[in-house]
Amino acid sequence: MNGTLHNSNKMALAAVCLASLMFGLEISSVPVILPTLEKVLNGKFSDMQWVMNAYTIACTTVLMATGTLADRFGRKQVFIISIIAFGITSLFCGLSQQVLGLIISRLFQGLAGGAMFICSIAILSHQFREGKERSKAFAMWGIVSGIGLGLGPVIGGFIVAISNWQWIFLVFVPLSALSLIPAFAGVKESRDPLAQQLDVWGIVTLSLAVFGLAFYITQGPQLGFGSVPALGILAATVISFLLFIWVEKKVPHPMFDFSVFRIREFSGAIIGCIGMNFSFWPLMIYLPVYFQGGLGYNSITTGLFLLAYTIPYFVMSPVAERLLLRYRPQIVIPLGLFTIGLGFILMKFGGSVAHANGWTMLPGILLAGIGIGLTNTPVTNTTTGSVSADRAGMASGIDVSARLITLAINIAVMGFILVEGIAAHLKGAFHGAFAMGRLYTLSQKTAAGGFESLQSQYPELSSLDPSGLTVHAAFTHGFEWVMLYGGIGVWILALLSFIIFRKKSF
Repeated sequence: MNGTLHNSNKMALAAVCLASLMFGLEISSVPVILPTLEKVLNGKFSDMQWVMNAYTIACTTVLMATGTLADRFGRKQVFIISIIAFGITSLFCGLSQQVLGLIISRLFQGLAGGAMFICSIAILSHQFREGKERSKAFAMWGIVSGIGLGLGPVIGGFIVAISNWQWIFLVFVPLSALSLIPAFAGVKESRDPLAQQLDVWGIVTLSLAVFGLAFYITQGPQLGFGSVPALGILAATVISFLLFIWVEKKVPHPMFDFSVFRIREFSGAIIGCIGMNFSFWPLMIYLPVYFQGGLGYNSITTGLFLLAYTIPYFVMSPVAERLLLRYRPQIVIPLGLFTIGLGFILMKFGGSVAHANGWTMLPGILLAGIGIGLTNTPVTNTTTGSVSADRAGMASGIDVSARLITLAINIAVMGFILVEGIAAHLKGAFHGAFAMGRLYTLSQKTAAGGFESLQSQYPELSSLDPSGLTVHAAFTHGFEWVMLYGGIGVWILALLSFIIFRKKSF
């Protein structure tokens, strides 16, 4: 093919890119409207976490089932069905009038979105085999994915400014219809002739384990981490995970074939998937809240500042593919993770200086964007390229599962760290003026960024903090904890990835 794309492959690439664009827009546009949703739907901070986590956990639930079903019944067929389902469930999200209804709709939207995304990666890996063509296709996919993830905050802010929050979801109805055209025209039907039965017990046990851990972290403060209900949830989570490992080792055809982890390129790249979603993407859920609540920007300005990570992401995605061909993943992926961590540390210091604003945060955001551009497409290319073609669906399933499981857990963890950081600052500042339960509730409301209503809900603040500076400082302090956690954590994962890549065997 001499590195060029045939017409059918161009259409297939357009369909895959449109699906990834929608998937990225859905993840990155919703965080900008969370402060709005909290007010309009009268939600709590934990409700807003579940608006995000319902989507990511549902994606995780359906990933491996989709890989198996696509291998058996046809990747094109399952891809088209998932696009239609994504459009329908997006309509339900837009029509929701209560928090619970939105969370349930987001759950079903996540099932459709996860299926659509995993099919798009499997199609990309299967339909583009030749080296240069494959590199170009993955680079284009990375750029378009970056557009979705990068423009989401701007689009979300713009929609809220000129219309209402429902259109954040309703916009995907016509986009889904549009993406069906190249999907029908260009995607070649492909199956795995050796596809086996659906690993139902593996799917159930893994899903319960991920949901249980996210639930324990998110709801633990309300239940009490050491309470009987919370410990029961934790025990059920551990049992579910142990059962998952046992099932995957016993069933004839597991959805997680642990033997692929003996391939050092695969394992090193999976650590890269985990690293990105340990740090960068969960922070993107909370950073709009920081810009609006902590720095006082409106939704559009917030979106424009967050757009800063998109520019280096666009530039670095094709550069990363070239670096991957020249230096191999053992250099590119750990370097990308290290750069993300350095960006986090810069953001931490940018937010702690006197008179912090978007410009003091900008260097860290730009550097983290460079890091994510260095990491994102190389990890996907490496995980799917390090196994045989007939295992591409399974490999891409593990790839995306690692991303979304880590994302779901760290949305909960970062929210917990944020609230704990705020509570620690308020406890020291107010010296026992609040009972611990009331102080923690105050911390949760502060974490959501809605400072204007705190004085009426907590009359004590009128005398303790009439200017609101203490609460604002606590809010900033909590975010410093979050950024430090993300930065140090991703550095540890960068080192682990580098070590795994250098191992000769497992």
